[in-house]
Amino acid sequence: MPLRPLGVVADFFHEGESPDAFASFGAGHVRRADCAGQAAEESTTNPVDTAEAIQVIGNKLPPLPEPATPPSDAVPTSKAATADTASLLQDLPGVNLSGAGGVSSLPVIHGMADDRVRTLVNGMDLTSSCPNHMNPALSYLDPRQVGEVQVYAGVTPVSVGGDSIGGSVVVEAEKPRFAAKNETLTEAEVGGFYRSNGHARGTHANATFATGQVSVRYDGAASESANYHAADDFKDFTETGRPGHTLPKDEVGSTAYEAINQSLSLALQQDIHLVELQASHQNIPFENFPNQRMDMTGNKSDQFNLRYTQEREWGQWRAQVFQEKTRHEMDFGDDKRFWYGAASAGGFPCSPIGMTCASGMPMETEGETLGVKLGSDIALTDQDVLRLGMEYVAYDLDDFWPPSGGMMSPGTFWNIRDGERDRYAVFAEWDATFSEQWQSSMGLRHELVRMDAGDAEGYNTSPMAMGNQYADMMAFNARNHQQTDENWDATFLVRFVPNANARYEVALAQKTRSPNLYERYTWSTWTMAAVMNNFVGDGNGYVGTVDLDPEEARTLSLSADWHDADQKRWQLTVTPYSTWVENYIDAVCNGVCVEDQFNVLRYTNQTARLYGVDVSGRVVLVDAAQAGSLTLSGLIDYTRGKNEDSKDDLYNIMPLNEKLMLTHSLGGWSNVFEAQHVSAKEDVSDVRNEIATKSYTLYNLRSRYEWQQVQLEVGVENLFDKFYSLPLGGAYVGQGTTMSINGVPWGIAVPGAGRSIYTALSISI
Repeated sequence: MPLRPLGVVADFFHEGESPDAFASFGAGHVRRADCAGQAAEESTTNPVDTAEAIQVIGNKLPPLPEPATPPSDAVPTSKAATADTASLLQDLPGVNLSGAGGVSSLPVIHGMADDRVRTLVNGMDLTSSCPNHMNPALSYLDPRQVGEVQVYAGVTPVSVGGDSIGGSVVVEAEKPRFAAKNETLTEAEVGGFYRSNGHARGTHANATFATGQVSVRYDGAASESANYHAADDFKDFTETGRPGHTLPKDEVGSTAYEAINQSLSLALQQDIHLVELQASHQNIPFENFPNQRMDMTGNKSDQFNLRYTQEREWGQWRAQVFQEKTRHEMDFGDDKRFWYGAASAGGFPCSPIGMTCASGMPMETEGETLGVKLGSDIALTDQDVLRLGMEYVAYDLDDFWPPSGGMMSPGTFWNIRDGERDRYAVFAEWDATFSEQWQSSMGLRHELVRMDAGDAEGYNTSPMAMGNQYADMMAFNARNHQQTDENWDATFLVRFVPNANARYEVALAQKTRSPNLYERYTWSTWTMAAVMNNFVGDGNGYVGTVDLDPEEARTLSLSADWHDADQKRWQLTVTPYSTWVENYIDAVCNGVCVEDQFNVLRYTNQTARLYGVDVSGRVVLVDAAQAGSLTLSGLIDYTRGKNEDSKDDLYNIMPLNEKLMLTHSLGGWSNVFEAQHVSAKEDVSDVRNEIATKSYTLYNLRSRYEWQQVQLEVGVENLFDKFYSLPLGGAYVGQGTTMSINGVPWGIAVPGAGRSIYTALSISI
């Protein structure tokens, strides 16, 4: 991760914060101590303490732009009571979650999600290797492994954002800990959680052994859940397509999962050098999806990440090499079925050419990412930092579906063969402090994106193949697949601080994103194949377009921040924004589409506009030694998205929503009462036949108690068992014969969970 722009580091590092922020500058003067080794001898915590000690004289100015981070007490979004790392972001301004599997929610920033948001996990760019994007970047990290989270909503510095237009999410694991000189350090923690709705449960453990120069850490976490239940019946059928297997009308099918994550880290430090090596392995035996027609029946991933950091008087130099390999499998889980027996229980006939019927549809994906990054942060003066960097990220993908009988035979269906997406990037960023009132940050980034794919191949390559397999295949193979995009990003931000109680910022940016492999190279218009290519969860089928142009987004963002002089008792921030997107990748009907049912769509470039406002604030109501502290905080998010060509509303835009949290802390106790209101979603995408949702209000209670080495958490989600549908949850296709595009009912939104009581316990040794 790059140097935090225009911030001041020194002694305000908290446990788990990034040591990369070595030489940030605020409005004040910066002095460096002359003995890095002395700090190393005294440190028993973060390796940042081994760098040169930095003394700051003057005002403490936050970075520009200042990333949002979760609340420091972590009660509103407890890491101990969830297996979904993306849920740690849900209390940040401008951020919502798009529902998917139990560990695979997608962050939505100002109406943009998935590949429009750059996600860095321990500095690695990770890509979903799945036609339904069931394995997004954050799903590879268990919440208990997270040490630091930063979100750049809207305008993102070019040093932390490329090949994205919606924002950036930066997640780092716990930083290595070292012992004092001539001593050893041993630490360990074990714990678990239980959540009543779905009987979700999980365990975690970590252990550290360290000397003054060597640190070794192990992390392991496992979690699982059955289907969760809504607060009321939301469907009028119980069938799943499997004889003898039914679901109650309030049970949300295909929401069960099981996940296991493990990692081993080795860190070496010596004087100004820090080397970190991490190996991680994920095994998800299954994860079912209520808004997808298939389920994940296996996901195995191996990651190797090597990072080197060197601190100098002039700044910092860093290098990183990483590799990630994924083997992903899909088929029908317990609540879904393609067809059964000689004549489908769901109404599907067998192949008319006499082949045997299929009982499933296995799909396999192999993805590999190789990345190399070089960067430096150069202190030009006490007020100026120049940030330079180079990145190379190569991604390879094979997406193939083995034969299983019936129409899905006799050969293998190659959805994407030999897919390649290679990025070459360079950037420069200059942060400057002109006075105690004025700061600026400007950056320029260039990316060369090269993409290609091999020839397509259907299950049946004869001219008699069903579902236009032959015609689509021949048309795709007859053309050139190679595409090269040259993308430019530029940002300019300025901050004005007139006094101790106010801060104003203006940001302008151009951001560019090239299409992903599925948007360009999925080739079959055959309904059965098209519905397998859907990463937005709307139940429709999708076909790619090779000639898609990169999305170019131009954003204007304003921000006003008012606070008390010490920024401890009250704060109010208002951030309106507007984004115009040229070549926005939206969808059009592929052939004939019908209202109030699922259809096959094709990706195409159009023009879009998104605008809205984020409001966040807090005020300390009580701060007394005997009574403790009582703080009221809140968020208001409003986003509107419009396709300027078709005049249609953009898909999956979160309606107006507000959240209030009343937090009480006294000694080891922390308690939160939370109220969340979401307005009705009425502005929906017509081309996708998006489902409208009603307004709702939820109430939650959370409590945490820390006593010596023990941390206990209890809470109640959806306190009054309110029924509601998820505005960003997509269409419910979680049970039945889902391979028939309209073999399952249209018009049912995925409901949220009913009341759930949870508890979590962690013990440090």
